[in-house]
Amino acid sequence: MAMIHEQLDFLPPDLVYFIIVAVSSLLIGLSQRRVSLSKRAILYFGSDRTFTLIGILGFLLYRLDDSWVLFGGGGIALILFLCISYYFKIQQQKSFGMTAMLIALITYCLGPIAMTQPFWMLILVVVTTLLLTEMKETFTNFAKQLNENEFITLAKFLFISGIILPILPNERIVPEINLTPYSVWLATVVVSTISYVGYLLKRFVFKSPGIIVSGILGGLYSSTATIVILGKKTKIAPEPLVPQYAAAILLAIGMMYLRVFVFTFIFSSDLFHAMMPYFIVMIAVSCVLGLGILIVQKGVHGEGQGIKEEEDKNPLEFKVALIFAFLFVAFTLITHYVIIYFGQSGLSVLSYLVGFTDITPFLLNIFQGEYALGTSVLAAACIRAMMSNNIINFFYSMAFSGNRKTLRKYLLVGFSVITAANIVTLFII
Repeated sequence: MAMIHEQLDFLPPDLVYFIIVAVSSLLIGLSQRRVSLSKRAILYFGSDRTFTLIGILGFLLYRLDDSWVLFGGGGIALILFLCISYYFKIQQQKSFGMTAMLIALITYCLGPIAMTQPFWMLILVVVTTLLLTEMKETFTNFAKQLNENEFITLAKFLFISGIILPILPNERIVPEINLTPYSVWLATVVVSTISYVGYLLKRFVFKSPGIIVSGILGGLYSSTATIVILGKKTKIAPEPLVPQYAAAILLAIGMMYLRVFVFTFIFSSDLFHAMMPYFIVMIAVSCVLGLGILIVQKGVHGEGQGIKEEEDKNPLEFKVALIFAFLFVAFTLITHYVIIYFGQSGLSVLSYLVGFTDITPFLLNIFQGEYALGTSVLAAACIRAMMSNNIINFFYSMAFSGNRKTLRKYLLVGFSVITAANIVTLFII
């Protein structure tokens, strides 16, 4: 509240507190009146005047006695009145909601909050109260969309990130290798978080995703899995929709680069700054290619089905997390000993071979590892792995689409341009 006093230093401090509490209480009261009128309730607790007076009462009782005795006694009296009101509400309306009563108690506490806490705390309490009051219908509609697995999925996410991660030791398992239980699980948590965000977007924001949205969201989760599914759908898709599937595949590649870019930002500032131009170029090239196909085919109408197979897939299966952790440890050990015995050339070969598998554990291992190689060498290894993975994804898309001619025409050009851009940036870095 110091800033408020500096701006209103010509007014007595108590008057400033009184005005702030009265206005805040009035806003809460007006919100309660609007809710009551919208429900057309015959019996409801308080109005805008009632809540304003409750806030003023709390302010006065606290100001008159700093020992909190008067304020506590007033609070007890208020609770008794609220209990009486709640009893008659149950008797006459058969309604057990206590929201208005709880808001009244919060309003009563605004005086002490204003006088003892920072100004932002008072604003936070008032804004949160108003939002919770006005968003009842929003919460109700949202709850209707939830199924029995949503909170289980949330609980799994909180378990792996808020319980397992903090208790793991951050001491090296093998002295000469930068590998700790904490670092392994931290990588798992970061990957799971991005997967979970993609799952929530698909579940609640893009409920019936089309082809393009499916490619974008799927690329944030797993570009390879998304491309396989899009390839399968292309095999049976009507001919006019094939260009959209091609665009979605290229956009999924762009989202893969964006996902890895985020990983780099989180785990390695050196590689982040070294590879920033590369990621910007590759994201732009992939997305421009995908959007270019859509622009060329702007006369084509209609939208095919998205990836419904993934719609209800739980991204936080514990066994999936364990598999990722195992792969992370395996790639850490393999990379460490390849560099020791074969040096830079061994890492180059390994980075190409990694493209045939899941590249995420390998990349996160590079981002977190401590290797006696320069930043440019490690950046080049990451680029090779992603380039190799893109080539494999091209063959996946063609194989699962039945080598469909129209798709091949678009993807051959798209993946060729992406690979050429990879090679150019590889030589530059």
